Amino acid sequence: MRFSSALTGRKMRFIPLVAATFFMVSGGPYAIEDILGGAGFSRAIIILVLLPFLWSLPAALMIGELASAIPAEGGFYIWVRRAMGPFWGYQEGWLSLSASVFDMAIYPAFVVSYLGRFNPSLTEGWHGYAWSLAVVALCCAWNLRGAPAVGNDSVWMSALLLAPFVVFVALGFWHGFTLHPAVQWSGPASESALSTAILVAMWNYMGWDNASTVAQEVENPQRAYPRAMVACTALVSFTYILPLAAVAVAGVSVESFKTGDWMTAATTLGGPLLGLAVAAGGVITGVGMFNALVMSYTRLPMAMAEDGMLPAVIARRNSRSVPWVSVLLCGLAWALALKLPFEKLITVDLVLYGSSLLLEFVALVILRVREPELPRPFKAGNLAFACGLGVGPAVLIGYALYASRAEEVRLGHNSVSALLFSLCVGLLGPVLYWLTAAPRARRLAAASAAD
Repeated sequence: MRFSSALTGRKMRFIPLVAATFFMVSGGPYAIEDILGGAGFSRAIIILVLLPFLWSLPAALMIGELASAIPAEGGFYIWVRRAMGPFWGYQEGWLSLSASVFDMAIYPAFVVSYLGRFNPSLTEGWHGYAWSLAVVALCCAWNLRGAPAVGNDSVWMSALLLAPFVVFVALGFWHGFTLHPAVQWSGPASESALSTAILVAMWNYMGWDNASTVAQEVENPQRAYPRAMVACTALVSFTYILPLAAVAVAGVSVESFKTGDWMTAATTLGGPLLGLAVAAGGVITGVGMFNALVMSYTRLPMAMAEDGMLPAVIARRNSRSVPWVSVLLCGLAWALALKLPFEKLITVDLVLYGSSLLLEFVALVILRVREPELPRPFKAGNLAFACGLGVGPAVLIGYALYASRAEEVRLGHNSVSALLFSLCVGLLGPVLYWLTAAPRARRLAAASAAD
């Protein structure tokens, strides 16, 4: 029997769910600067306008339907397992958790990079690694307070990090309309630079399904999830497009704009105080994203343990319904991954995450066919529409696979294709299932039959 978070008496409401999803997906305009280096202002804005329709909205609609129909703890893992059986459910969990190793190493490094903007000595040498470990420890402890607390805290953190950008956008457009600077709309035209821009944009728009893993800890999930997905899609799109447009209109050169230069641009437009406020927002973004994703990812091992896929001890919860063993184990794994050179290999993250996302689209269609009478408070169109939802994401994931052939992962003194590396990590899933989960599942089934 699955533990109900209703026993805690507190659940996450709609606005905190939107704020937590915002951090799981975006965390504000930080990290989109590299899109400019490959596309220029005009193409960067076009990419950021089109991708929500091809990449984000289909995922949001799919998640809105499945989360409202099956609001189970474990979210997308439960959907895939229910639609396709335990083997594919395990693969869904494995792909998501292995992707988290590459994904979660980024955010502590992000915090460190913006802390260094205040004073480089703060992050020099071992101090940078110490700050990264502190982020992991802080967020794991933070999560032990429960999902509602993480959601509520995400509200004020998102308000704090976005407030300087409201001023920034206003100043950028005011500067452009009053001084009429020359705008360099075009950018580098190389195929590799444009490819990098598209991959970075995809990475910045992914992660919508992460919010589904805490469904039992959300108030009225059947109504909350569809609304939260659509609202957050609009919020994320605006927080990317408006600051970029403001920078373009203000006449900032695309050639001088790179990761971390939001602070430089803010200082130029609004002075040192606005620059420091934007840098502080960068720190909040890194902490907020890591914190929200700890909440999401740690529900996966818990749900898998409850299904007999992992040792039962991992499913243990505290009085606030937090899987504390899973939090500690995942936190340890992410802490060990901090020194791995994976921070910039977003294609590995994209390939693993994209594979799990495609399984969710398949689950959507299978459940429509096998369980037509399943109550669906929100329905993403008819069957044909549901089948078509996965086309855009599948094309983009195929593109990420194609692009990853040129990137390399360094293993010791040797290098291997990022695509080959991703495939090897993904193929570990079936091996681990047959070695560990399948025998355990058979033993549990036999014990249940004997009872």
